[in-house]
Amino acid sequence: MKKLILLMGVSLVAIFADAQNIQLHYDFGSSIYESQDARPKVTTTVEMFKPDKWGSTFFFVDMDYTKEGIAGAYWEIVRELNFWGGPFSAHVEYNGGSGGIKNAYLLGATYTWNNTDFTKGFSFTPSYKIIQKNDEPHNFQLTVTWYLHFSEGRYTFTGFADFWREKHMDLEKEEVRRFTFLAEPQFWVNLDKFDRIPDGFNLSAGTEWEISSNFGIMNGWKWMPTLALKWTF
Repeated sequence: MKKLILLMGVSLVAIFADAQNIQLHYDFGSSIYESQDARPKVTTTVEMFKPDKWGSTFFFVDMDYTKEGIAGAYWEIVRELNFWGGPFSAHVEYNGGSGGIKNAYLLGATYTWNNTDFTKGFSFTPSYKIIQKNDEPHNFQLTVTWYLHFSEGRYTFTGFADFWREKHMDLEKEEVRRFTFLAEPQFWVNLDKFDRIPDGFNLSAGTEWEISSNFGIMNGWKWMPTLALKWTF
């Protein structure tokens, strides 16, 4: 649900200067897989994007909730440096969170493409990734993001996909995993783009699918859909 805003690029300051939003997700993963019985059902995400004359800054914060309170937290912050124009920018990123998530530091380069009316685009970022206190700290990550607005902006298809190297154990702590795939495509219905709904009512309804392989302590491929609401400020 995260990295899409980055690919809009620093050339779109006037359009996306207000690209902040908060999302509420109800997660069905614990209903699909017995191994995920303890998975929190409710997650909130706060995103912020701020461009400037040297590039842009983006961050998001995820928080998971149970009946007992907040069960987990995770955040990423990204700096894209581009004061020279063009599609390439320097990429610096930090990832970290609770629940045994190790600090990760990434350094790479981003290529961004948007069509002329900014209804679709994508970015690609290869990065060198250091995972602090991992047995094998020196790794890599490949990230793709995309967006597609259609039907006069009524519908939006967005998402990202990450593939990275990280040594970790599986759920049974019997087998070492070294490669992880994670994708989170989202589909949104933007209510303010429909007739009889006033401008400024910036509520979207939709879904996110977490599609992963060997993510965290999970074994193999998993599909975790959500139902979601998003308010854009």
